[in-house]
Amino acid sequence: MIIIEKIDWKEKVKSLLKKELKERNITYSELAKKLSEIGIDENAHNINIKISRGTFSAIFMIQCLESIGCTNLKLKK
Repeated sequence: MIIIEKIDWKEKVKSLLKKELKERNITYSELAKKLSEIGIDENAHNINIKISRGTFSAIFMIQCLESIGCTNLKLKK
């Protein structure tokens, strides 16, 4: 019998993005500023809600990662 681990995908993407922000000591307010520098209009409150839900788009995630200078993303621990 094969046991397949059930993955909480919302938690996974949320954790990945939060980890990258934490490693760089970037707050949601700072992220909002960095996003505005690349033409994305978001505020800290809306960013907090999006990330907390874990249902944001791949586009939003890539925009965040690009704006904080993330060039590599490790998917496994």
